[in-house]
Amino acid sequence: MSERQRISGARRLVVKIGSALLTNDGRGLASAELTHWVDQIMAWHRAGTEIVLVSSGAVAEGMSRLGWKQRPEHVHELQAAAAVGQMGLIQAWEVQFQRHGTHTAQVLLTHDDLSDRKRYLNARSTLRTLLPLGVIPIVNENDTVVTDEIRFGDNDTLGALVANLVEADGLILLTDQEGLYDSDPRHNPNAQLIREARANDERLDAMVSDGGRGALGSGGMQTKVRAARLAARSGAFTLIAGGKVGNVLELARQGTEVGSLLLPDQERLDARKQWLAGHLRTRGRLVLDSGAVRVLREGGRSLLPVGVKRVEGDFRRGEMVSCVDEQGLEIARGLVSYDSTEAARITGCASEKIAERLGYVSEEELIHRDNMVLV
Repeated sequence: MSERQRISGARRLVVKIGSALLTNDGRGLASAELTHWVDQIMAWHRAGTEIVLVSSGAVAEGMSRLGWKQRPEHVHELQAAAAVGQMGLIQAWEVQFQRHGTHTAQVLLTHDDLSDRKRYLNARSTLRTLLPLGVIPIVNENDTVVTDEIRFGDNDTLGALVANLVEADGLILLTDQEGLYDSDPRHNPNAQLIREARANDERLDAMVSDGGRGALGSGGMQTKVRAARLAARSGAFTLIAGGKVGNVLELARQGTEVGSLLLPDQERLDARKQWLAGHLRTRGRLVLDSGAVRVLREGGRSLLPVGVKRVEGDFRRGEMVSCVDEQGLEIARGLVSYDSTEAARITGCASEKIAERLGYVSEEELIHRDNMVLV
């Protein structure tokens, strides 16, 4: 499979569309453009790809509704514009997707939601429940409550973090440039479009700057390269493509060479497991019986509560725990789906009995195989 076919064969994608592509130069949302984007997204969706849409435009729409001609500098004014504009933004997307009989879901996140492990897992569970239902989640930063993020944050970064969150195969960043160039094409007529590169190639740093920010947006090519590197941590590719290229999403779906494709150094699952193994400290231990040890070592399956004999330590849902055999030898480590008190209550319990013990079920697995690495 060629790298471009890797895009067309993606099972799950995060698509980020910036303000410059969604608005009429600050005069509110461009309805015709939204129609165009939704038609292309739905073609991909009908082909079996799950799509999460990260949409900018709330502040720009709020500015239009409030009659503001210039993007304000004060945080409280940006928050007010976002609060007003978010109403129009989500309504516009909902109307467009309803033309295709498809439901949308509004998901507002902050970077804190994705750095706190418990909130991370809650967001992950919600999105991973919506996608198999055929719903298109519309994600935006919760600009109404954030402070520094609204000034320094950007939806490129949010898109990358969402790609990590839902374990997407790829991230598509649509921009007002055709892609990533080896120098600024606005100042150098001989600038060359980079068709393909490794996301972690240090040579990209010399090619980009954040001086290309638009009047309504908050990110330039530098943020897109940074986002590609974040997405690559979980093995996702990033396509930076020109949103003004006709039917660009459809061309990408067909494997056409559009935009700049930035590739991860590792496959998705290997990259995620390396991150699990090397970036989080363990907060407790689960002592497993021999059957569970055998299943983990030989079957590559999830850890169920029935195979756990004892819980040690104090940990929260989403934190890293060590899985050991009865002699204390570490077998695996992973992100636990329940806190230590809950885990202790369901030790040795069959998955279908979890609700009887706790009164609710967060997950059937104590640790899902995608959140576990053998050691």
